[in-house]
Amino acid sequence: MAVWARQLARGWCLLARACAPEVPHRLKSHSSKTRTCHVFCPLALLHFRNRFFPWKVQTCRPLSAEHCAQPDSSKDGSLASPESHLPAQVNQKQEKAETIPDVHANVLYEDWDDIPPSSALEEISEEEAVKIIAEPLLPFQSSTLRDYVDHSETLTKLVHLGIFDLSQVEKRQKAGQLLLTLDFEKDIRKVLLFLKDVGVEDNQLGSFLTKNPYILGEDLEALETRVAYLKSKKFGKAEIAQMVSRAPYLLLFSVERLDNRLGFFKNELGLSVTKTKDLVIRLPRLLTGKLEPVKENIQVCQIELGFQRNEIQHIVFKTPKILTSSKKKLRKTFDYLHNVMGIPHSMLTRFPQVFNSKLLRIKERHLFLKFLGRAQYDPVQPSYISLHQLVSLPDEVFCTEIAKASMQDFEKFLKTL
Repeated sequence: MAVWARQLARGWCLLARACAPEVPHRLKSHSSKTRTCHVFCPLALLHFRNRFFPWKVQTCRPLSAEHCAQPDSSKDGSLASPESHLPAQVNQKQEKAETIPDVHANVLYEDWDDIPPSSALEEISEEEAVKIIAEPLLPFQSSTLRDYVDHSETLTKLVHLGIFDLSQVEKRQKAGQLLLTLDFEKDIRKVLLFLKDVGVEDNQLGSFLTKNPYILGEDLEALETRVAYLKSKKFGKAEIAQMVSRAPYLLLFSVERLDNRLGFFKNELGLSVTKTKDLVIRLPRLLTGKLEPVKENIQVCQIELGFQRNEIQHIVFKTPKILTSSKKKLRKTFDYLHNVMGIPHSMLTRFPQVFNSKLLRIKERHLFLKFLGRAQYDPVQPSYISLHQLVSLPDEVFCTEIAKASMQDFEKFLKTL
């Protein structure tokens, strides 16, 4: 019933629009004494040739005093209709508008039958309800990128290529928002080709982009400019590839920042250009990390540990990681080596790799050698044991070749500590 009523109301509106343009909106009178007014009012349903129409335009024209009294009948004695007072032209147009061929009416009725229900409350059959497929909603906010993979062509392609791990990328600040705004073909493809051209291997690409997804949003021309700068500083292609792979954030630094970093290490440590270049090749994250910890470690080595400037240069050049080590660990390791084991500064300068070893390993092996009476670290004395042998050899080799004991003896000793 509700559908039939809507169809009938729509049909009336269509007919009203068809009729309205035929009726003049304003009729002008040529007489200054009389005025013509037009009233658009709803009338009762008029019966015309067995059809009903909901609206009709009624035009009223005031008459002069002598015509105010409406005659009771026409000349032939019949009642006068209201339409008889309208001009003949208007009356003909009105009759023409009211008459619609049956063919057009049938077409309209056929169209009405095809109109779907406009109400959300309209009841539908179970068969129609089963056919409705609801698209999954895109979450307005989510803590994981997995919710957006099906909606983002970029994320879908990156996942299918196995380029990076989404669970790790989403931990990077604003990395997820960046990836959702990028287009794979326009933005990402050219960066991937650039990285392969620089020398990042296919098996390293996933790890590289997982650590640094921000490079996908960088301008390609800026990236090429930074690589050109490194080449101008006499870094070879293989060296640049090694530096970029081991320090993924390197190419996010502008040319000015890279130049300032290289100048800092050269001037702060008093190194030559060649040694400075070799230093950052072996530990490229020196160019991307913070400089304050580096300054503090240099001061600790010089002021607290008592190393001379030339000794610091030698230690840093052979063991660059000492610049980024924990100051607390650096102090404790030096204190045990120098004050407990009696290793002089000169010996520590020759074997600075000992600062990268775990302090627990140094303690366990030194105490075991001391228990066996073999803790002798002076190179001019017999049975000399170098710091390199002390910390770098596996336990089995250390026991058999250095301590001259079995692995079982070493394990038993450790249980006594």
